[in-house]
Amino acid sequence: MLEFFGFFCSVLVGVVLGLLGGGGSILSIPILVYLFEVEPVVAQSYSLFIVGVTSLVGAIPKYRENLVNIKTGILFGIPSILSIFATRHWVIPAIPEIIFNVGTFNFTKRELLLGVFAVLMVLASFQLIRNKKETQSNNPSFKIFLMVLEGILIGFLTGLVGAGGGFLIIPALVFLTGLPFKTAVGTSLFVIAINSLTGFAGDIWLYKMDWNFLITITALAIGGILIGNRISRRIAAFYLRKAFGWFTLVVGIWILMKEVILS
Repeated sequence: MLEFFGFFCSVLVGVVLGLLGGGGSILSIPILVYLFEVEPVVAQSYSLFIVGVTSLVGAIPKYRENLVNIKTGILFGIPSILSIFATRHWVIPAIPEIIFNVGTFNFTKRELLLGVFAVLMVLASFQLIRNKKETQSNNPSFKIFLMVLEGILIGFLTGLVGAGGGFLIIPALVFLTGLPFKTAVGTSLFVIAINSLTGFAGDIWLYKMDWNFLITITALAIGGILIGNRISRRIAAFYLRKAFGWFTLVVGIWILMKEVILS
């Protein structure tokens, strides 16, 4: 019964990506762990493949609609790839499993990574919910510097927790580059595809992959993103932006409560 529900939820992963340009990993990892009983570390790798391939497929129709800014995507993508590689190979192995302990309380590596992830989600959501316009520099070099810096940060997070980073990519694209929200969504899918598939490529030799299962879930998510793309054409960008903000806030608080505060 749980597996059938998991297959249904796999379609929702694609729908959310198509509508909001992010949130795929936030949904796919819990689905894999709790509904399909995949080990958490392996679930991260599976999620990178599922979200990466699905985002790539979803970016194609948006590119045809001129909703993907390739130049901006590359400025994000290249620093992200380098950051993912560095994080996977040097940063993660250097973090101890137990960061510190006080009496019987242990603050673990998992709690640190997910805690940082959740806090960044909450902070990013506020800008979208409040519809606040950031002050933008007229200096193109400064904007490029900020985009590269954001790309490094997103790659770092992708390497740490196996998430594509759409919840950070979209606010950055909207507030740093001034892209319309729907163009930011399309560009986000392009960047997520680069990040996620790069992260998965680094794991492919580390774990035994159940390719039949992985391809089945990915196919369902692809069906979902095609549905999400179609629905997004009928919804005003303002409402999509608000929905993305609230979605990011709720999930960020949920992760913070479950993995850090109540653990």
